[in-house]
Amino acid sequence: MSPYNHPTRPHVSIPQPPSGALPPGAQQPTNPSPSTRPYTPWAFEVTPPPFADDQYPLHNPWGDEHGSPSALRHRTLSLVNLPSDGSRTPTRVGSLQASTTGPLAFPEPQIYRSVSQRASGHKPSASDASNLRLRRDPSTASFQSSQSSNSWYYDDDYGSVSNESHGDEELLSKSLSDISLTSDEGLARFQSGELPENDQEWHKLVPPEAIEALGKMEVQRQSVIFEVFKSEREYVSDLEAVQDVYITPLMDSQPPIIQPNRLQGFISEVFGNFSQILAHHQRMLGDLFARQRDQHPLIQSIADIVLDTTLKNDFRSAYETYIKHYPLSESRHRTELQRNAAYQSYIQSASSDSRIRKRDLITFLSRPVTRLPRLNLLLEQILKLTDKDYEHPDLDTLPIILGILNDCIKSTQPGIEAAESKVKFWALCESLVFRKGEIIDMNLYDKSRSLVYSGPVSRKNRSEGSVTGSWSGSGWADLSAALLDNYFLLSRQEQRQNGAVKRHLMSRPLYLSFLRLGSFTSPPETRKEHPKDGSVLSGLLYQSTPLYPFTIYHETSKQSRRYTLYVASEAIRKKWHNFFVDAITVHKVRQEGNMYFAPDVLSRQFFRAGGGLNGSKVTGKINAAVPFTFEGRQYIAVSCSTGIYVTIRGRETFCKVLNVQSTSMAAVQSLGPKTFNKFIVHVNNSLLSYPLDLIAHVALGQTEPKALAASMEKVVSSELMFFKHLHVGQRVLIVYAVKKLLQVTLSLHALEVMDVSDVAFTPKRSSKSSHSFRTFGDAGYAPKDAFDVTPLVKTIGICARGGILIVDPTNIANSRVTVVPDFSGASTNQPMANLKSRVDSAKPLGLIRSDASELLVIYDTVGCYITKHGTPSRSSGYIKWESKIDSFAQRGTHVLLFSTQFIEIREILTGRIVQVIEGEDIRLMYAGPTPDNHEPILVAMRGEQDKKEGNVEKIVELQETSEISAVRTPTTALPAMWEEWDM
Repeated sequence: MSPYNHPTRPHVSIPQPPSGALPPGAQQPTNPSPSTRPYTPWAFEVTPPPFADDQYPLHNPWGDEHGSPSALRHRTLSLVNLPSDGSRTPTRVGSLQASTTGPLAFPEPQIYRSVSQRASGHKPSASDASNLRLRRDPSTASFQSSQSSNSWYYDDDYGSVSNESHGDEELLSKSLSDISLTSDEGLARFQSGELPENDQEWHKLVPPEAIEALGKMEVQRQSVIFEVFKSEREYVSDLEAVQDVYITPLMDSQPPIIQPNRLQGFISEVFGNFSQILAHHQRMLGDLFARQRDQHPLIQSIADIVLDTTLKNDFRSAYETYIKHYPLSESRHRTELQRNAAYQSYIQSASSDSRIRKRDLITFLSRPVTRLPRLNLLLEQILKLTDKDYEHPDLDTLPIILGILNDCIKSTQPGIEAAESKVKFWALCESLVFRKGEIIDMNLYDKSRSLVYSGPVSRKNRSEGSVTGSWSGSGWADLSAALLDNYFLLSRQEQRQNGAVKRHLMSRPLYLSFLRLGSFTSPPETRKEHPKDGSVLSGLLYQSTPLYPFTIYHETSKQSRRYTLYVASEAIRKKWHNFFVDAITVHKVRQEGNMYFAPDVLSRQFFRAGGGLNGSKVTGKINAAVPFTFEGRQYIAVSCSTGIYVTIRGRETFCKVLNVQSTSMAAVQSLGPKTFNKFIVHVNNSLLSYPLDLIAHVALGQTEPKALAASMEKVVSSELMFFKHLHVGQRVLIVYAVKKLLQVTLSLHALEVMDVSDVAFTPKRSSKSSHSFRTFGDAGYAPKDAFDVTPLVKTIGICARGGILIVDPTNIANSRVTVVPDFSGASTNQPMANLKSRVDSAKPLGLIRSDASELLVIYDTVGCYITKHGTPSRSSGYIKWESKIDSFAQRGTHVLLFSTQFIEIREILTGRIVQVIEGEDIRLMYAGPTPDNHEPILVAMRGEQDKKEGNVEKIVELQETSEISAVRTPTTALPAMWEEWDM
């Protein structure tokens, strides 16, 4: 046949040897022995035909290695293509050592790539010109030399030509080219998956003569390459089965197995980007099968096909995405199995499909996870079996592929560990059992949540008790501890009959901002455990186990919430300590980097509370502070035991303007178009008023302080208990309570502050009435233990020990009084009765609106939700604060709770802690006249200590922050904006 009829595979005819003749050194054909070793998913085995050690195999087809043990370099013979008429033109030849017993050297023909090779995009290396190319025909195998000429060429380095070797090579060609039609059919059946499993081996699809014509290493190499074909076919088949047997029926099922509103989310969570991986491997399998059909039984290389696939960024990213998500997929599947009986039945019915072969869905979900490592092992073995003495392209290409696969596998490992940790974390969250009644929102399902460390711990019981397990120790409890990135949990594990694990919280979750570490170096203690086998001697036998204690505690409850836990070894105790330190540090950094309210220190040096050696600079403890604005400048007025000081905001140059001791103050400046210009102070059971502009002038040194005394206006002369400045509509009211001699209850009054334009101000010191304030309605009554007023939108709440009284400030005397919370149904509602007993001993501080139909009542130790009618909501649940508070403030959707050591910032709707600010001797000074406004929040707290000057008091403003991502560049612009740029 003319070579021009086969442009991609030139034809070479080889003279045939005498019938029945074998080349010198060749062995008789033997049947290959199939492998009987078991198959494992992480390894592979190749089963070459047996070779005798005392026989010389024919040489590797990629080179000219010698079969003779002689150290001399033997001459090889190169064959040329013969014309179709049967005549032959000799070309360059060498000599073969004349020997009737020596082995025959294998020819070194030219290798031409097939169509499948060129289509792959792999650039041929220089070695492609010197490697073997075997072509299948119905009855012949063809070779082509790397050179051709019309004359024999002799190399002086070799001996003379051996005519005997010519006939031997004809026999060799006949042995390699005698591929039957049965082999073609077997290959087609293999690729279609119809070949029996036992016959799916390379040596069973290749004639014995061809196997014997190859060296042992090449036989093994071809077997491993065939294993790549086989494993890739099985892999694609499994991925297609998942799509056809699981995903599609699940989406089309009627009635639906998964609720329609969460079906797409469930498919995405369980199967991830399965379809993307399948598409990549379907394309690669098509290229591999094309190469196999082209080159079988002697595959030169598949590295170029695999390289083209692995070089694609979307291929690697698809695997990274899937592998990192796999633990979550498995967890989601298992969770649905437990919760959804229809899904469980569906999975069981799908396992009967012939393509599933009784395998679990988890097996299929894990296939992409194990595919790259297994392919990596196969390619490593191919590289190991590739002859290093010759320039085979695999020597260059395979290391590149292995590097890519190894990098991809390594890059997914942290993601797998993180996902596995997330699965453990979810399992923990779903198993938690909280105490009834308490509302605890730990924000467990936030994307940033993680399980830092967990493990078993023991704790001494406060009372003797039994412990579950194979051994029990009197007075000991075996618990499970879990350290999250925001909480520490201590629970008792319970195994239920259905196999589900429940973890009952033994104490309230400990927020990391309040967690402190105690001793981690105490000596070990011995725990005596008795066997629980019920034998007579069980009470006498015991096992002594050393346990290593460590202590943690809550900062605001050092005694009542102090936990001494025991672990099995010193190494575990050190591990717990390291994880605690790391988790607390990371939590603190996160809090500082994501503050909802940022502290801004306004004064840190001026105010000193005493205790120093030099008492001349002592101002006394800060009692009150209020901001105001005058002529565009912001001022701060601060009241101490030595008087009232004022300065421009941001300066430490305070000026003493009033020599009075005020317990509370209010700066009433303006509201809408009205101007009031009042500075109101509570001094010695009286309520006094000064012009606000005059206060500013004195602070700036522009007016003498004595001018303030002349302008003072007495609003309430005596017996004042407390007052509150608030806004109701467009009115500014001063609500105050007085207690007269022998009066059982308090008298509650309301004054309206007058606009300066409506008042002809004429100082009259002798006047008993105020011209700047007018009585608003008649006086009402309040409980004798009332202590504060909390403003609402249209009403106010009078805080007393028995609850909060809701009244109308515009008509106190005649308004209908409502006490909240309303526990009238507690006698028939046990949760409500439990809530009532809990808040009976608590001090109500006020209430704020949660949403349109719900309010949050704030006590000093707990908070509870009520309806707009005052009855407890949310099943009479309560939120327990981390520390005992004495005041609060509302800003937007958050409530700030102030205790002496901490400021807890929580979401109003859920009670979730979002930030904690720590300090010493914290007091809320100012929060504004309305429940939700944009005025600053001023806080006083202890500053740095100075031995000479005493304890420093500092003033801090809490500035509300905004999320960075919420401020975005507008996506649209004016049409003419880009006209200059022709856009």
